[in-house]
Amino acid sequence: MKIAVIGQSLFGQEVYCHLRKEGHDVVGVFTVPDKDGKADPLGLEAEKDGVPVFKLSRWRVKGQTLPDVVAKYQALGAELNVLPFCSQFIPMEVINAPHHGSIIYHPSLLPRHRGASAINWTLIHGDKKGGFTIFWADDGLDTGDLLLQKECEILPDDTVSTLYNRFLFPEGIKGMVQAVRLIAEGKAPRLPQPEEGATYEGIQKKETAKINWEQPAEAIHNWIRGNDKVPGAWTEACGQKLTFFNSTLNTTGLVPEGENLPIPGAHRPGIVTKAGLLLFGNDDRMLLVKNIQLEDGKMIPASHFFNRADSSALELTEEELVIAEAVRSAWKRILPNVLEVEDSTDFFKSGAASVDVVRLVEEVKELCDGLELENEDIYMATTFGDFIQLLVRKLRGDDKDNKCIIDYVEKAVNKLTLRMPHQLFIGGMFVGAEGAKTYETINPTDGSGSTIPINHARPNRNLTLTRKEPIGVCGIIIPWNYPLMMLSWKTAACLAAGNTVVIKPAQVTPLTALKFAELTLKAGIPKGVVNILPGSGSLIGQRLSDHPDVRKIGFTGSTEVGKHIMKSCALSNVKKVSLELGGKSPLIIFADCDLSKAVQMGMSSVFFNKGENCIAAGRLFVEDSIHDQFVRKVVEEVKKMKIGNPLDRDTNHGPQNHQAHLQKLVEYCQHGVEEGATLVCGGKQVSRPGFFFEPTVFTDVEDHMFIAKEESFGPIMIISRFADGDVDTVLSRANATEFGLASGIFTKDINKALYVSDKLEAGTVFVNTYNKTDVAAPFGGFKQSGFGKDLGEAALNEYLRVKTVTFEY
Repeated sequence: MKIAVIGQSLFGQEVYCHLRKEGHDVVGVFTVPDKDGKADPLGLEAEKDGVPVFKLSRWRVKGQTLPDVVAKYQALGAELNVLPFCSQFIPMEVINAPHHGSIIYHPSLLPRHRGASAINWTLIHGDKKGGFTIFWADDGLDTGDLLLQKECEILPDDTVSTLYNRFLFPEGIKGMVQAVRLIAEGKAPRLPQPEEGATYEGIQKKETAKINWEQPAEAIHNWIRGNDKVPGAWTEACGQKLTFFNSTLNTTGLVPEGENLPIPGAHRPGIVTKAGLLLFGNDDRMLLVKNIQLEDGKMIPASHFFNRADSSALELTEEELVIAEAVRSAWKRILPNVLEVEDSTDFFKSGAASVDVVRLVEEVKELCDGLELENEDIYMATTFGDFIQLLVRKLRGDDKDNKCIIDYVEKAVNKLTLRMPHQLFIGGMFVGAEGAKTYETINPTDGSGSTIPINHARPNRNLTLTRKEPIGVCGIIIPWNYPLMMLSWKTAACLAAGNTVVIKPAQVTPLTALKFAELTLKAGIPKGVVNILPGSGSLIGQRLSDHPDVRKIGFTGSTEVGKHIMKSCALSNVKKVSLELGGKSPLIIFADCDLSKAVQMGMSSVFFNKGENCIAAGRLFVEDSIHDQFVRKVVEEVKKMKIGNPLDRDTNHGPQNHQAHLQKLVEYCQHGVEEGATLVCGGKQVSRPGFFFEPTVFTDVEDHMFIAKEESFGPIMIISRFADGDVDTVLSRANATEFGLASGIFTKDINKALYVSDKLEAGTVFVNTYNKTDVAAPFGGFKQSGFGKDLGEAALNEYLRVKTVTFEY
């Protein structure tokens, strides 16, 4: 289909590119004139492709269409006009000219918020749902028939930028392409817009963005975030106009203590705290503003409002002066209309736009050895002099960030008060989740330099050496059964190899990981090296697996999820993966064993950590001549086990991790009974509050049974007999599983032990012991129990990449 694209900005550019990828013939692009010597991205992209580009400042004069403009358009022979992010008024002679008419994108759920500043008004009104509409253009103001709409949830702390970047931009591009596809297929609807629920609000300007303090805190928050960046919600205080940005209602744990900021008309004075400026609505609820723009255009952290004059200018070293001049050249490239960049040159007053902020961040990264700036930093230091001061402070590492504020959850345990962080840990700070979302964590008790010889190509000689380098950003996803130990195993190797890490603890056990995050601050680990993201695997784990900047995933968990992670890692960027997955570890107990030790260690192999143990012995093979004696002794010991609070030192057996897992164990035992296995003891939930399950023993288990093949991940001992002396048959039965994480043997015969350990298909073989791991010994599985190693030198290799360097001399 022949398409004319009429619009501007990165949004217009992306729509244009996607339409061409779909095979459409873009016959012409109409966009806005160059601004400050810079072409619009849509026009730039089209010019690269040789598509005719028309940069029109206007289509009409005094209400009359310009004939030469219409003539240029008509000569293209377009069958459809696509208007992505079009800010100009297009005459109806052009709108109605193509066979298929014209479609236009609008960032609201029409008929709500017709007109300009639609995203602003979505937030100002506190709408719970937002989205975009693609409609058939008409001569009204966003009143044409509807073609396609998509909606999203508005999060409590969404701003114009977050809403646009998270949904309206990426999904809007897809929506425009989908709409064109529907038109090409003859399936595009034309649904008249209802008047019910229709609203129209005018464009937001600075003079109309003054804050009305006679409102609840939520309404004030909505006003500030709805005017975020442009035009900016403001008030008069301290003899000047102050503009507020980055507002949040998430003030959990903040104490209203600090220096008062009197605000005329406000219900109460604001309070400048270490976290920012606390403001109050007429309902006495609080909101927090993190940034303030002063009347001279400079933006500062709100927490610095009263001490902003105290910071003295740094004296730059010779090396820093060289960097400053390189950055000055970058400003000149970005601001072509500025003849000379002085210390007083203001980035934004000199014509820079949001796209230039991104460019400056990238330029600084290249000039300063990868120094990461936030977009917000540029808004904080808009003049060149201030920007250089900020840059140098960051390079020196003394940018005087406030002490990390931690919102603790407290619990009294064993006469101690435990204080656990509970927020996400990102970039060295504890921060609330997007939209201040939380979930409950339930206590289950109560509810280097080697050289390699290579062939020499005469007459020259060669030297080849290898270098081991860190991979980069690594994602670590850990399970709920050993939340701190698994974190330590993987994170130690990851950091020792020189990487940075994003850790996703299990959703039900996040607190120890967050305590670890707190300790990294005390230990002085640089900010951003360790990051903790609690949450669901489907959201956080999936994003880590998909993210193109993450170069390695280390995962411990189920085989099913491991397969999904491996697939996502392959599809995203072929990232390196190590997986420690499910198990059904065999434990073979021969008649010539130390029976007392075999009983003791056999029970530990199953019941340790309530069976929530990846290497738990999933099936015990007991030689026939000692089978009955072994079972009798095990049952005697099971009856002695004290079930109770795991924080009580006398407890032998604590609760399962969560309710769903407890129910799974009940069903698992029902399977065993139904298939004919003998339930010797246990098999039920303990009759007491909490998620307690009885230590359970099954005998007479045959190889075909469900409980012989499937992992319980609970305190369930599965016992099968094998004929006296039949070593090879029991080996065959032990290996007849797709799992190969661990295994065990009990025998006094060293030859038998060596023979069986050679034949067992498992990453770890325990002989006359079980569960005995050491940080120096590699740990990991075979077959569908995964690949890659934790612990030992082998673990370092999981987080390194090997580079080969060859010299000729």
